[in-house]
Amino acid sequence: MSLDLLTKSYDYTLPEGFIATSPVQPRDHAKLLVYDRKSDTITHTTFKYLLDFLPKNCDVFLNDTRVIKARIFGHKQATHTNADGFSQGGGKVELLFNKPLDAHHYLVMIKGKVQIGTILLFDNTLTATITKLNDDGSRVVTFSYKEKEIRFEELVQILDNIGHLPLPPYMQREDTKEDETDYQTLFAKNAGAVAAPTASLHFTEALFNDLQNKYSTHTLTLHVGAGTFKPVDAEHILEHPMHSEYFHIPEKSIKFLEGNNPILAIGTTVTRTIEYYVRTQKSQGECDLFLNPINPPQRVTHLLTNFHLPKSTLIMLVSAFIGREKTLYLYKEAIEKKYRFFSYGDAMLIL
Repeated sequence: MSLDLLTKSYDYTLPEGFIATSPVQPRDHAKLLVYDRKSDTITHTTFKYLLDFLPKNCDVFLNDTRVIKARIFGHKQATHTNADGFSQGGGKVELLFNKPLDAHHYLVMIKGKVQIGTILLFDNTLTATITKLNDDGSRVVTFSYKEKEIRFEELVQILDNIGHLPLPPYMQREDTKEDETDYQTLFAKNAGAVAAPTASLHFTEALFNDLQNKYSTHTLTLHVGAGTFKPVDAEHILEHPMHSEYFHIPEKSIKFLEGNNPILAIGTTVTRTIEYYVRTQKSQGECDLFLNPINPPQRVTHLLTNFHLPKSTLIMLVSAFIGREKTLYLYKEAIEKKYRFFSYGDAMLIL
C-alpha cells in the first residue's frame, strides 16, 4: 500500500514549547516560510512581506466567517426532589455548539452525562433539551430562551453574551478578553464558526489594505466546525469519516472562480470550499471534501496556511499541493528554524 494512504505517514514530532498559545504582536510579525514549487526553493521571511512574493495576476479568496462564543457552562435540571425537599439529579455540564442542523435543531458536544430529554440550564434563561444521542459522541439539542424555542440568529446573540470563545484544546488555557480580538479575522462578518480560519489572523489593517489595493480580493463563507480538530484515527486515510461544514459562495465571487486567473486561497477552509464548488457546482450547502495526495486541488494554485497537527486532515491537505514527503521536510525545516505552530502560530506560503 502507498505510504500516502497511511495515516502514520503524516506523523511528526513537535518539540515541547512549539505550540503558540498567543499571537505575536503586531500580527504581521509572524514568521513566513515561502516554498516555490517551480524552483523548489525555500525562503524564510516575515508575514509583513507577504505581498513581495505573490504572483501579480492572482485572485485572492478569504473566508469571512465569524467565530462565535460557542462554549457555555451550565447544569442539568434537577430530575426529582428527595424526602428532605432537596432537588437531585443536577450536575455541571459544558456545551460546545457545533452547527445548526435545521431551523430548531443543533449539533453540539457535551461534557457531562446526559440522555434524551435531559434539560440543561444556562445563564440568561437559556436552556437546551437533548433530542438525540449520536454514536460519535455528539448530541442534538433544541435551544429555548424564556421558555420559547429560538432560531440561530437569536442564539448567536445570547452566546455572545454568556459564552466563551472555543480556543483549540491544545492551547491548554481559558479564553481571555484579548482572544476576542486575536482569535477573529479583521474581515469576520458571518457568524457561525467555532474555530478561526487561522491563516487570516496574521493580517494587520495596513497589510490587509495593501492586499486589497494591489490584488483582486473575494470572500466566501465556510463556518469552521469542531470537526477540524478531529484526529484521523483510521489506519487508512480514505477510511476517515470527513466532517462537513456549512458554506456559501456569493455570486460575485463565483465569476472569478470560473475565470482563468491563478487563485491564492487564504487558508485550508477557503481551499476546501473552492475545490468543493469546482467538483459539484454547488455554491451553498455542506462541504465534506477531503483533499489529500490522492485527491489534489483542481483550481486553487497557491495556498497560505499555518502549520498543522500531526496526522490531521489539514496536513494531508497541504500534502495534496506539494506531496507528503515535501510537506514533512518543510515542517522539519520550520522546527529547526523555531517556527511557532498551530492556530496562533506562524505561516507557510505555497507558490
